[in-house]
Amino acid sequence: MTRAAAKQQLAKLRRLCLALPSASERLSHGEPTWFVEEKKVFVMFADHHHDDRLAFWCAAPAGEQELRVRTDPDRFFVPPYVGVRGWLGVRLDGETDWEQIREIVLESYRCVAPRRLLAELVPK
Repeated sequence: MTRAAAKQQLAKLRRLCLALPSASERLSHGEPTWFVEEKKVFVMFADHHHDDRLAFWCAAPAGEQELRVRTDPDRFFVPPYVGVRGWLGVRLDGETDWEQIREIVLESYRCVAPRRLLAELVPK
């Protein structure tokens, strides 16, 4: 994937993350990272961070990481460091289903956002 294509993937991911209530972005560990209320991380961009993948890492509901990695190991993986806490790695290189990515980002947000912010979301 070219640098320009990677920047486009980052821009799309950024739009999805920042569209959520009280979401913000700042660098963490050298990568763009999205927070709820500037405190809790829900998505981290991973531009070949410790491996050869362009991806993002995100919080995931219980059991989701295992299910997705088992059913589609070419797209999903257990990320380093946060994988032991159930976080999910999602590849952005290759074919990308942005509707699926939107759903994954929203589920990640739901895992960490307080109830009062969840009430601002469109019903599931």
